Order: sequence, then C-alpha cells, then structure tokens
Amino acid sequence: MTSKLNYKRTFFIGLAFLSISAFWQMYDNIIPLMLQNTFGLGETVTGVLMAMDNVLALVLLPVFGALSDRVETPLGKRTPFILGGTVLAVIFMMLLPLADKKQSLVLFVAALFATLLAMGLYRSPAVALMPDLTPNHLRSRANAVINLMGAVGGVYALIMIKLLVGTGDRPDYAPLFVSIAALMAIAVGVLMITIRERKLRRELLAAEGEKETAGSAAEDGEQEAGAGSAAEDKEQTDGSQPAKTVLPREVKRSMIFMLASIFLWFTAYNAVTTAFSRYTRVVWKMEGGSFANCLMVATVAAIVSYIPIGGISARFGRKKTIMGGVLVMAACYLGAIFVGQYHPAVNIAFALIGVGWAAINVNSYPMIVAMSQGGDIGKFTGTYYTFSMAAQIATPILSGFLLENVSYKTLFPYALVFSLAAFLTMTQVRHGDVRPEKKASVLENFDVDD
Repeated sequence: MTSKLNYKRTFFIGLAFLSISAFWQMYDNIIPLMLQNTFGLGETVTGVLMAMDNVLALVLLPVFGALSDRVETPLGKRTPFILGGTVLAVIFMMLLPLADKKQSLVLFVAALFATLLAMGLYRSPAVALMPDLTPNHLRSRANAVINLMGAVGGVYALIMIKLLVGTGDRPDYAPLFVSIAALMAIAVGVLMITIRERKLRRELLAAEGEKETAGSAAEDGEQEAGAGSAAEDKEQTDGSQPAKTVLPREVKRSMIFMLASIFLWFTAYNAVTTAFSRYTRVVWKMEGGSFANCLMVATVAAIVSYIPIGGISARFGRKKTIMGGVLVMAACYLGAIFVGQYHPAVNIAFALIGVGWAAINVNSYPMIVAMSQGGDIGKFTGTYYTFSMAAQIATPILSGFLLENVSYKTLFPYALVFSLAAFLTMTQVRHGDVRPEKKASVLENFDVDD
C-alpha cells in the first residue's frame, strides 16, 4: 500500500482546480463592473445575472459529474471534460471583453451564458480527478494540496486585476482576460501532458486489488467469529454502507439550525464578495483594480490561519470556533459601515474577515458529517451544498435590489444583519460539536470543504 502522497502528481492534478479558481475570482469582481459601467444595468438585474452561475451549477455540476462517472475514453473519464470545458471556456470568455468594447449587450449575455456552461462542463470532473487517482487514506492530504492550488489561482487573478485593470469607468479588460485565459490554457495543457488518467487509474486499482488479496489471505488464517460479530466486521471493512437511519428529533433540530446558519453566513459573505468591486468605486472612490488588495489580504489571511484554527477547534470545539469566526466577521462588517473612504487600516479588517471565514469553513462541513449518522453522509453533503448555493443565488439579487433602490451603503449593514442571524441560529445547534483529532501532518490543516 502506498504510504506517501505523490506530491508532484497531485500538483499536476490540482492545475485544473487552479484554473477554475482563477476564473471565478475574476468573474465575481469584473463581470459586475462590465454589466453596470458599460451596459448601464441596475443592481437588481446585475444581481440576477451574477446569480446565473449558481443556478446553472445546481443543474450542471451533478449532471456532468455523473456523466463523467459513466463514460470511458482513450483519455480517461474526467480528462475529456476538463480539456473540452477549458477550450470552450477560453474561447467564449474572450468574447466578453470584445462585447464590452463594442457595447453589445446581446453578445455579452450570450458569451457569458456560453462561458458558464463551459465552466459547468468540467468543474465536477476536475474535482473528481483527485480522488480517482489517489488512494483513499491519502485523499485528505491531497485535498489540502488541491485547496492550496485553488488559493494560488485566486491570488493570481487578484494580482492581474490590480496590475491590468486601468482607471476610469470603462477600462480595457482585454489584457486581464488574456492573462486568465492563458493561465487556464497553460495549466490544463500541462495537466494533459503529465497526467495519464487511464494508466494511473489502472495502477491504483491494481494496487488496491493486491491489498484486498493480502487481506483475504490473512483472514483465512483466523478463526471464525460469531455471526453477529462477523456481520459487523463486514460492514466496517468491505466498504458497504450501513443501514440508513432516521435522525433523532433533537439531532434533526440541530441539523436544521446548522443548515440555516450555513445559508445565512453565505448570504452575508457572498453579498460582500460579489458587490465589493462596485462598492469601492462608488463609496470609497477607488480606481481601477486597487480594490483587489483587500480581497488578496483576506485570501492570504485565510490560508495562513487554517493551521492555528485547527488547533483552536481541537481545544475549544467546532461550534465555538465557528461562532467566534462569525462574530469576528460581524465586527468587521460593523466597522466597515463607518468607513467613508479607503484607508490602509481597512486591510486589517479584511485580514480578520479572512480568518473568520476560514474558521467557519474548517468546521461547518465536519459538523454536518458528524450529525449525518454515517450512512447518510452523501445525502447531507448534497444538502450542505444546496443551502450554500441557494444563498449564493438569492443574495446577489436581494443585496443588489437594496444597493439600487436604497443605497450602496446598505451593503455592510446587510452583511452584518445576516451574520448576526447566523450567530443566533448557531446557538441552537446542540449536536455535531466534536473536537477534531490532531492532524497527521501540517498540510492536512488545508483540507477544507468550501
């Protein structure tokens, strides 16, 4: 059995996720500016269009994920989707700055829809490639590598925004789109050259087969246990799922409040990340891509804080760590309400927002798993993402309506209200709060489900 992670291979596998993260970082920050400054769309309509990616994701991600499970090609199961999706996304996304320059809303919306379809084509297969090619006992460490690479992709996009987006209401976005498209093409090109999916999957299956054969031989030398014990051992070792059970009433109550909390803090956080580029231009009078500094600070702070947050969670429990993170973010939103123009001290607040968001993400999904009674993990994992994505569909529209019809200054009060609501619902969560075991390595602290 392989006991060490192949970091080089995992790095190459993670290039797909790096390219995806870079695209979404640019999408969230630049597309709203184009919709408003070039085409003059209001905040509500902009919010509707910005929510379109999450609506499509609810449909496309499970469909193409399942489809990639069933196909088999000379390139493998996932690679054709990754290659095809990237090629299409790069082509269609380059039409966006062209449409912006020509001020053609029809071309822009058509290109945006086609780009989002292309991204949906390969997002799930790209995520599934890592577990396909990594032994089960090494997947946590591998997922940490993948997450770090995703963070690198996001930071790259923010740096390009800062360097390549000019001042004025209608800067030329083509250089930025070229830089992101080039990264996506190069990343997936290197993945294609270095990762032979079918060959690696056969090698992994062969290694697992040898392990099972060795295990069977060892069992033949042991005495038979009682029927009940044997059945229990089979359930634990052969990978079969235990019988699904109905959640006890109190656990179900905690689950409902936990899911409500997830919806509420995503509602708060996603409103800020989606509208921040516009907010800084209108309220703080920032020009060009300078707003990216704040988001970069938040991203880097989150990455740096994963390790200490793991220690805090082990000491105080997941629930308290999440509630602390929510309060930290709420305090930063409160402070931002009174900031009339950009000041370098704002970066401190965004660093704290990054730490608070990391505290939430490190612990929220494991709490769902802890309450899911083992056999229902898949079901409640899907429920977790349904609530988080539902929030990301609703909040750009709702917050956009307030920005347009009330004031841009409603953004941070909006985030504050929903964060405090999330804190209140978390106080009602009574289950799933276990103290995590110490990580096997420093790297595993980055194994986070966003």
